[in-house]
Order: sequence, then structure tokens, then C-alpha cells
Amino acid sequence: MNPNLSRLQAYPFERLRQLFATVTPNAAYKPISLGIGEPRHAAPELVKQAYCEAILHSGGLSVYPATAGDPALRAAIAQWLQRRYGLQLDMASQILPVNGSREALFAFAQTVLQPRTDGQAALVVCPNPFYQIYEGAAYLSGALPYFVASDATRNFAQDWDSVPDAVWARTQLLFVCSPGNPAGAVMPLSEWAKLFDLSDRFGFVIASDECYSEIYFRDEPPLGGLEAAAKLGRSDFKNLVSFTSLSKRSNVPGMRSGFCAGDAALIKQFLLFRTYHGSAMSPVVQAASIAAWNDEAHVVDNRAQYRAKFARVTPLLSAVMDVALPDAGFYLWAKVPGSDTDFARDLLTNYNVTVLPGSYLAREANGLNPGAGRIRMALVAQTEECVEAAERIVRFVQSRT
Repeated sequence: MNPNLSRLQAYPFERLRQLFATVTPNAAYKPISLGIGEPRHAAPELVKQAYCEAILHSGGLSVYPATAGDPALRAAIAQWLQRRYGLQLDMASQILPVNGSREALFAFAQTVLQPRTDGQAALVVCPNPFYQIYEGAAYLSGALPYFVASDATRNFAQDWDSVPDAVWARTQLLFVCSPGNPAGAVMPLSEWAKLFDLSDRFGFVIASDECYSEIYFRDEPPLGGLEAAAKLGRSDFKNLVSFTSLSKRSNVPGMRSGFCAGDAALIKQFLLFRTYHGSAMSPVVQAASIAAWNDEAHVVDNRAQYRAKFARVTPLLSAVMDVALPDAGFYLWAKVPGSDTDFARDLLTNYNVTVLPGSYLAREANGLNPGAGRIRMALVAQTEECVEAAERIVRFVQSRT
């Protein structure tokens, strides 16, 4: 067996299952889960219709799909990038459809990481708190993750200045997530400029995870990595690849559809890897994806639903705990009194509401786990269910003070 498998930690939801193994939830309340970030708004009718039509009429199930994707899909993605960010990308060399951002982020690490000649392990720099795929991708590539300190006073923005030059010199890949999971912070242009400068100095690749980019609460949409590069005169997107997905934008997590885009040289090598990996997207999913990328009305409606939901839930919770509206995303990242794992277990026991302990989403760095004493709440259910969950959490917090 690959010895690096032994380095993997249990996934947060497996740890949650273990935490709750001896819990008997209060049956007086119906169960409500805010634990997993799985969109539960309705999938768009136009996407479902395109999917069904592709099954019935296109013959898409009878052919092997090309790993590079249908030109019509790459064209739809290119047009979306132009509308969303004002970017002109070459659909043949700078865009690649993927089976959701999760598998692509993991596979991308296998493509770019390589053994060092000095015998030291390569490093993969990760935000902290973070999406656990980054850590797994590092370990299973034979590299080691390095977790950056974060600043709780700035919505858990990463303290890039805390990373020594000796670490950057061994870094081959940097994962960034903006809007962030779980705190929902958006990286400003100045932060991108800092990272591009570091990439130029030390030669590492930046993988930008942007799967929450279309759920935001300000008037201005979040800045994307490719957009930041273009604003800073880096139109070749050197050493930068951005990843996004339809799962959150269009409420179709079961389709496993997204794309990556950026540095043509990196995309070329990633395509080669994926050709051997067998990562081609189903023609049926491609047809439905074209419909999704070509339509913005359902995205505007989806965003409006989240805005209305957060407008009702956030004031309820902020009255009894340290929590605020994020820049973007569909999580609330709240500080709780005492242990986050005790809070989650006792909340389920007494009020049958599931939340995710923040310590499960982070790793200890410099003697501190930045997720400790916090919980992540995914407001993915319908508004009334989320409001009911919030009201129960309020009663629970009040009962503990």
C-alpha cells in the first residue's frame, strides 16, 4: 500500500460521526443539519431539461468523451469568464473542464509536485482553517503541508508574512481559497500582488479554489485570481490556475462539474495527466453544464435566497455569540464558549441540531489550532429550517450562560 495513506487524517465528517457515536439526540425536535456544505436549493429546471434531452436525443451515453471536453462547453466557460471577470481566455489552451473542483484540486497536486534533489520533501502551503483536500493532496503526492497562521481579528485572513523564506524556497504549490471556507473572507488585490511576487521569487504554482465565488453579500462580486492577475498586468497567468464549480453556483453538486483555467503550460500538462487518469466528463453532464454556464438568472435567484436567509439568521445568532455576516459563501463561522466539540455534541443531544466543530477544519500551527472554540454552520437548507435551527441554538447558548 502507498505508505502516505497512513498520513491522512479522518475526514471531518467521519470525525463528526465518531463524536456523535454515543449521542442520543432529543427526539422532541426534528433533526436539522448545518454540518455539511451540500447545497439544498432546487437545481435549475433548464439544467435538468438539458440533462434529460442529452440522454434522450444526443447519443451521449454511447461514446467516449474527450478529456479536453466538448468545444461547446469550453466556449460556454470562456464566455462566462468574459462576462464575470472581463477576461479573454483561449478556450483551447487555457480552459479545461473537470469533474468538480474537489477532484481537480487533488489531481492538480499530483501533476505539479515533484521530488526535490536535496532529499527534503517538497512543501504545499495551505490556509488554516482549510479544506482538507489540500492536506490529502500534499501527502499523497509525497509532499508535506505547511499551514499558514491566520488572523482571527481580520476574518481569518492568512498571515503570509509569517512564512519564512526557507519555507517558500521548498514550496512547490500554494493552495488559496477565496472566498474562504469556512470564514468566508475574500482576498483583496494587495494580497494577490504579494502572492504573485512570492511565486515569481520562489517559483511555486498557485492553485486558487473559487467554488464559492457566486454566493456573496456585498454589492461587488468577489475578486477572482485570474481577474487579479489581469489587473496586475499578468495576462499570461504565469504559475496560476483557478478552479471553480457548478455545485454551489447552480445547486447541482451531484453533477460533479466545474473547470480550471489559467497558465496554458500548466493546463497542457494537467490535460496530459487527466488523459491517463481517465477524468473525462460525461457528454450528458457537459450538455447540462453548457446550459448552466450560459444562464445567469438562476444564479441571481440563488444568491438572493442566500442573502434573505443570512439576513434573518445572522442577527438571531449574533445576539448570543460572536458571529458576523461573511464576505461570501454559505457558512457562518462562530466563536462559542468552551470546547467546540463539546458544544457540537451537547447541541445535538439537547436540540437535535448538527454543526461542525471548527477544530476539525484546521490544524495546530505554532501551538494553536485556529478553529478551536469555533463552529461552522452551513446555511444550505431552506430559510425556515435554518431559522428554526438558529432559534434552537440561541436557546441552547442561553441555557449554558
